[in-house]
Amino acid sequence: MRIAFFDTHRFDRTAFEAANATSGHALTWFEPRLTSQTVGLAAGFPAVCSFVNDRLDGPCLQALAAGGTRLVALRSAGFNHVDLEEAGRLGMAVVRVPEYSPQAVAEHTAALVLALNRKVHRAYARVREWNFSLDGLVGFDLHGRTVALVGLGRIGRATARIFHGFGCRLLAVDPRLSADDAKALGLEPVTLEDALGRADILSLHVPLTPATRHLIDAKALARMKPGAMLINTGRGALIDSHALLGALKSGHLGAAGLDVYEEEEGIFFQDLSGQVLQDDVLARLLTFPNVLVTAHQAFLTREALDAIARTTLQSVTRFERGEPLGVTEVRAEQVLPR
Repeated sequence: MRIAFFDTHRFDRTAFEAANATSGHALTWFEPRLTSQTVGLAAGFPAVCSFVNDRLDGPCLQALAAGGTRLVALRSAGFNHVDLEEAGRLGMAVVRVPEYSPQAVAEHTAALVLALNRKVHRAYARVREWNFSLDGLVGFDLHGRTVALVGLGRIGRATARIFHGFGCRLLAVDPRLSADDAKALGLEPVTLEDALGRADILSLHVPLTPATRHLIDAKALARMKPGAMLINTGRGALIDSHALLGALKSGHLGAAGLDVYEEEEGIFFQDLSGQVLQDDVLARLLTFPNVLVTAHQAFLTREALDAIARTTLQSVTRFERGEPLGVTEVRAEQVLPR
């Protein structure tokens, strides 16, 4: 099939071209994000491949369908940027990559925790200016600390195994977690409210749905243990950024590690070093010494990129052959109601 790739980077091309050696699809690369303003580039392509910060809303999908597109292949696990109801109405199939490398995201979660706790980012900047003072760099032992994981899918479970290795006490917030799985992973099942009050570190690993949007809002932040650390490698809008800013300013929240941000569209994955950052909330967050932001890179390992490329092209091949799309297909009815 002829596939139009949007919001592409060198690492995308390398992985997909290698995977395509055995698939034989025709790949065309576009740098712009896929939106209703750029959708004209996809005219005549039966398939498009989209990334997390594209915007496949109703008008965009309608234009895609009018141009002959029948398949939207998401090279991501998340699908909150797609109007699935409109896609279904148009008879357009949507596939995603439900699993690529849970370890990649889990390990980045641990990296954020370690860097924030031991002030690695501050120490790195300090010694580059020949400042070898240790003042202000005191951390804490992870051993014996309480880590709450919100969402125990594949990534959450991989994260649990890592923190179990550090000797942490583990709380699990996931109503679908079985008692047997909780016991095997050394997890104590709790409610979110209980986790907020007990956790030294709270880490988010749930998809973004209407029910989880702003899951961590001002009320939730106020219930968190004073001085606790908040980590988000899931989706940006799981956290109310304005409320997060308030909790940091008050000193109630001890630290925040963010690989995602709710208004990252148009910012992340781009070099804006020669411009003025227009997002005032993000700009303010970046001024805090106890905040560490990475630009949605938790997935970015060679193993994950290879898996994303293989799974995506396999889904395209199945669609082309008229075969069932299986677990990679996503429909509107899969999104949980509020």
